[in-house]
Amino acid sequence: MVANQIEIETGSLLVNLKCPECGTLHNAGIINTVCINESCKSTLFARYNLNTGIKKSILLGRPATMWRYKEFLPVIDEKNIVTLGEGFTPIIPIENLENVTSGNEVFWKDESGNPTGSFKARGISAAVSKAKELGIEAIATPTAGNAGGALAAYAARADMKAVVYMPKLTPKVFKDECRLYGAEVVEVDGNISDCGRLVNEQSIINNWFQVSTLKEPYRLEGKKTMGYEIAEQYNWQLPDVILYPTGGGTGLIGIWKAFDELEQLGWIDSKRPRMVAVQSESCDGIVKAFKDGKYTSEFADGGFTIANGLRVPKPYADKVILRVLRESKGDALTISDAEMSAALKEIARNEGMLIAPEGAALWQAFKKLKASLWIQPGEKVLMINTGSGYKYLENIEV
Repeated sequence: MVANQIEIETGSLLVNLKCPECGTLHNAGIINTVCINESCKSTLFARYNLNTGIKKSILLGRPATMWRYKEFLPVIDEKNIVTLGEGFTPIIPIENLENVTSGNEVFWKDESGNPTGSFKARGISAAVSKAKELGIEAIATPTAGNAGGALAAYAARADMKAVVYMPKLTPKVFKDECRLYGAEVVEVDGNISDCGRLVNEQSIINNWFQVSTLKEPYRLEGKKTMGYEIAEQYNWQLPDVILYPTGGGTGLIGIWKAFDELEQLGWIDSKRPRMVAVQSESCDGIVKAFKDGKYTSEFADGGFTIANGLRVPKPYADKVILRVLRESKGDALTISDAEMSAALKEIARNEGMLIAPEGAALWQAFKKLKASLWIQPGEKVLMINTGSGYKYLENIEV
């Protein structure tokens, strides 16, 4: 065998896939979507052998990307990793709004520096890499914007066909981005759920593999690396509260999964942050379900919101999102477009960060939770800014 053809294993500790609802195990060596149990059809979680005594010292000297955690990611052969340098984004303290944060240490984890400008790069890097390893040649997804751009970029990198279904109301920059990367873009007169239905139909007809949010197992694995990074960047002592903008909820679920894996590894203790899901008033099904003590959410779509990523009428993994909020003793809030716009401008003018409206929603949520004393003095708070505000300029009145 020629030297450059030698397979180099990542050292991945992947064992199998497990359904969190019914417990059915699935073979990770073949193509999977959701649980094969017809009464379940839940998102599948990748499981790893975490009882090997592996130490944190393995991270020393590794590249500052999400693939520094390759043992806990699903790709077996390094030649299948499709990367553009995603991950290990900075944690930035609030400095000039201390009149608001007084009594608390408040930070952003700023995902806007990822390839294609958002946290979607993490999940798509993992999903496309595993798709490549499994021999998939064409991939498709419904998107509110950022996921489509990421999919188009990583598919181009992997030399795969990409098809993106996107609501017509999505800002033009997202559509142009996908087309520039060579993806086929289908504009839909409706919301992301309408896009999802069309992707389902056309994927069967055209033999495309869907990488829809939480309808395949590996986008979750990429997103969970935010949790690994949070632990490492805070020197393995987690913050007290994490606020997360919740559309499909992959990142919230992934971060929680990461903390569980890190505890099994012995890298952190059992202390957990309280997780807060923040939604738009336009699509607030998770908030209503949480407040009403329900275990699943209702379809909710009030139409356009400046935070495209929050217009998800019914997240596929709503049961898991609600479970995380309950387990963490967390909370859920809705924020209006007017509040998001005001927050975006306040952060830009005082902190020099042009964050996505989804991230801006968190700033308003923080202020409300602090005013109600749900966030206590002395607590350390982390907000996840999921993307760059530059892509949303046509949605924002300056």
